[in-house]
Amino acid sequence: MSQFTLRTGSWDELQNDAKLIREQVFIQEQQIAAEDEWDAEDAVSLHFVIYDQDQPIATARLLQNNSVGRVAVLKSHRGVGIGKLLMQQIIQQAQQEQREFLKLSSQVHAMQFYAALDFKVEGEQYLDCGIPHINMRLLFNCA
Repeated sequence: MSQFTLRTGSWDELQNDAKLIREQVFIQEQQIAAEDEWDAEDAVSLHFVIYDQDQPIATARLLQNNSVGRVAVLKSHRGVGIGKLLMQQIIQQAQQEQREFLKLSSQVHAMQFYAALDFKVEGEQYLDCGIPHINMRLLFNCA
């Protein structure tokens, strides 16, 4: 995976690339309304973008409340470990910041992906923007 690079930064630094990915994945592919995609959390989150050479191909954000959100990989780059690489970086960042846990709202079809990263299901399924979701949490062993 040596051709892939990852950048972390503020919304001001990474919004152009993150928006490109999120528009393709959430707004176009999953038919989520634009007004549901963009929120005030972007401005205060830490953003992650993975690049294939200079092309942005994946993104996610880490909120101040330990929530991971807007995890998206372009369709052309799915199934080759990009999402796992992205999540491992977020987990590593959270551990460096000594956070006690991470939480996320997983689309139900992606539950196994997050479970493979040791996230555990919490509660019942619910609809968000018409898509079935379930809450998941990863606890860190704070010794």
